Amino acid sequence: MKLRDTLQFSLKTVASYRTRSLLIVLAMALGVAAVVVLTALGDGARRYVVGQFSSIGTNLIAVLPGRAETSGGFPGAALGQTPRDLTLEDARALGHLPQVRRYAPLNVGVAELVAAGRLREVTVLGSTADILPIRHMKLAQGSFLAQEKGKGGGSAQILLGAKLAQEFFPQSHAVGQRVRLGDRRFLVSGVLAPQGESMGFNSDEIVVIPINYAQALFNTSSLFRILVETKSRGGLISAKEAIGEVLKQRHDGEEDVTVITQDAVLATFDRILRALTLGVAGIAAISLAVAGILVMNVMLVAVSQRTSEIGLLKAIGAPSADIHRLFLAEAVWLSLVGAITGFALGQLGSLLIRLAYPQLPAWPPTWASIAGIAVAFVTGLLASLLPAARAARLDPVKALSGK
Repeated sequence: MKLRDTLQFSLKTVASYRTRSLLIVLAMALGVAAVVVLTALGDGARRYVVGQFSSIGTNLIAVLPGRAETSGGFPGAALGQTPRDLTLEDARALGHLPQVRRYAPLNVGVAELVAAGRLREVTVLGSTADILPIRHMKLAQGSFLAQEKGKGGGSAQILLGAKLAQEFFPQSHAVGQRVRLGDRRFLVSGVLAPQGESMGFNSDEIVVIPINYAQALFNTSSLFRILVETKSRGGLISAKEAIGEVLKQRHDGEEDVTVITQDAVLATFDRILRALTLGVAGIAAISLAVAGILVMNVMLVAVSQRTSEIGLLKAIGAPSADIHRLFLAEAVWLSLVGAITGFALGQLGSLLIRLAYPQLPAWPPTWASIAGIAVAFVTGLLASLLPAARAARLDPVKALSGK
């Protein structure tokens, strides 16, 4: 029997058993669709995190108080100790390093913002004017502090996020208005351009005040962290080493700070999310194995139901090899249609995710789509080997007699 005849005959056989064929195709399709959709979610999460980090630059270093050991935290905390504080003087010392372009001391807290008869809690960032270019934030109106000079630079100015400015001053310009933050009064000197959520907080709903006012507001002399931007990405490693050495000297020889480069954080997230993507792909692929078992079971039953047909084919001269190829061809058709249908369903599911969550780039990786189709095809083919071999071994006389 020629290949063309084998394919045509097997296709007609598959079409004649509609319910059985539909169930097998559906099982295959759901398995492939699960692989495509879940890998799209995993890879979309990875791309989202990478994009968030890239949006604030690629040559950023964060300095945190306390020494993060392999345990993931400050070891003295278990003994009731606290790490040495980071101070404004520490931040200024880092600003003198040749590798550093700019730096921004940072305090973060929550306070009540009151203005124009309205009140709400807001996230407060205390820093210098350099926080804006370091975090890639832009001003829609007004201005903020000039570069901090001396020890006490800064006036009672405040920047409002775009949403806050609209909420508190819907009928007028926010710049030049007076507001109360906590127990202190500030002059609105500028409004941030709309930016949305980035790195865990919504910049449209924050306020920015000078660092010395933030420390007075929150009654602290320490810093939450120091953000440092290097002059070039190639200077990240040398800048990290220099920062560690300067702070070690300032802290009496103690290595009591953690210096983290953005690349290191990004690489960690990238590894975790890639592993997660592969993990969910593996879990989804289990359904393809289940579909393969279904193919085997259904085709074994089909062999017993079609013994007379197989006996007739052998009686008119069809060799065992042709019978074997017929059953394999049926499995190929079922697996191929199931894989293509699953791929289409997976692409549709990924599209629906992107429509529901536009910020998540849930595009299925090419490797996952190809692997899903290939695994479905191979699984169906392997699962048909036993039924095909059993059909090929049938004795034509016994097959015709239905025994």
